[in-house]
Amino acid sequence: MTPSVPVTTPVTVIILAGQRAGIRNPLAAAAGVSHKCLVPIAGKPLIEHVFAAVAELSAIHEIVVSLEEDAHDAVAEIAARAVMGGTQMRFVPAREALVDSILAAVEGARLPVVITTADNVLLTAEGFDAMRGALGEAEVVFALARREDVLAAHPDGQRNFYRFRDGEFANCNIYALKNEAALACIGVFSEGGQFMKSKMRMVRAFGLFNIIGLALRRFTSAGAARRIGTRFGAQCARVVMRDGSLAIDVDNARTYECCETILERRADRARTAQDA
Repeated sequence: MTPSVPVTTPVTVIILAGQRAGIRNPLAAAAGVSHKCLVPIAGKPLIEHVFAAVAELSAIHEIVVSLEEDAHDAVAEIAARAVMGGTQMRFVPAREALVDSILAAVEGARLPVVITTADNVLLTAEGFDAMRGALGEAEVVFALARREDVLAAHPDGQRNFYRFRDGEFANCNIYALKNEAALACIGVFSEGGQFMKSKMRMVRAFGLFNIIGLALRRFTSAGAARRIGTRFGAQCARVVMRDGSLAIDVDNARTYECCETILERRADRARTAQDA
């Protein structure tokens, strides 16, 4: 699916930056910081890379950061440094459950919203606008990248792929919700790649017959999105990102190294372009 409406459509950006209560993230512990979103990579905290991508965008209502209160001040300083162009930002305390965090962040926000995570450091303005543009034809949009594009970005960047009739895809961890009807799908899409680890969660969310169809590769990725939308009463679509790096985020030490390599590669290209 390609963008079909102007990418200047105003949206609210929600960044999920919280962590499990009482559990310190291993990357945060290794870096000596309190929260994973503060872990430095390529010279900046994880969340600053996400802010930098958002700072390139136009027509943003506001940025809502879901995060525990003890890290609000640190992230506010990072946001100020990231040159947010005067965009309003507010914090919502993260909840214990991811779905509850999203619902709390959406409450009071102007729709539509685009949701991503603080560890999605390879997010680009182009990827973001692809999601925004797709809202012209759907109420819920999620992003995928083809296996070959992901592996081209980094051969170790992703190990789990969803198999459809039209190929294998990885989740890009960015979602868009257009209206109230779209909120019913939050319980599905907020789980992201965790479906790969729990077959029962997949069955409860998608339905047994849909899961069987997926297992037999009877659906295309677009067809599967439509079926999910039908199950939850909202028009659902997927966007296939051309940039496979968008399916790689900082989950662990391995993907941290992958993301750092890609960020450094991007920085080298930017310097070369400036020198040309």
